[in-house]
Amino acid sequence: MAALLSVTGCLPEDKGGGDGHGGGTPSGPAMSAVASLTVKGRAPKTGYERAAFGSPWTDTDDNHCDTRDDILRRDLTGVRLRDGRCAVASGSLTDDPYTGGSVRFVRGHSKIDIDHVVALSDAWQKGARAWDRGKRVAFANDPLNLIAVDAGTNRSKGDGDAATWLPPNKGYRCKYVARQAAVKKKYELWVTPPERDAMKRVLGTCPGAELPSPSERGS
Repeated sequence: MAALLSVTGCLPEDKGGGDGHGGGTPSGPAMSAVASLTVKGRAPKTGYERAAFGSPWTDTDDNHCDTRDDILRRDLTGVRLRDGRCAVASGSLTDDPYTGGSVRFVRGHSKIDIDHVVALSDAWQKGARAWDRGKRVAFANDPLNLIAVDAGTNRSKGDGDAATWLPPNKGYRCKYVARQAAVKKKYELWVTPPERDAMKRVLGTCPGAELPSPSERGS
């Protein structure tokens, strides 16, 4: 039930977009990944809109379940399914990455968001504006870049990068930055100088931190 198939890059609505979906999922030390990222200034946000990354929660892995439910099944415990297969009716986020607390999920009354660890707007300003639609859809639905989190805390983040926002839960910051590094390396997004410095400061407190896999829970 909690297992999640990683994104395959097969997009029925967006076929033919070149390689379109970033390289393979990177692995290894998070600090090394940060050191390998291109560093330059933030580009203008001009032209950004959510629709540029496709419809929210597209079924990009062809498992006939939308991405939101895929992530809920991966990250929640005690999951109950509404339809016996995909739609999560209820469950618990027992160790919320952003607060360290427990958050109950009830469909239709959710206090849980699925966060893009690297925000779509941030990606737009650091390389995604030049991508084809297929790559943007894959990015927006890649489980490597998605975690279930407390909704209120997530909404305080906006489109901040590591230089402007980190989780209040200090015990999660290393994993958070490692996930951002993995996403930016996979999709060849750049970082700003303050962002790179912030990522290095966080990872300096956990020098053994490794890049996560797409199937790894957010917490």
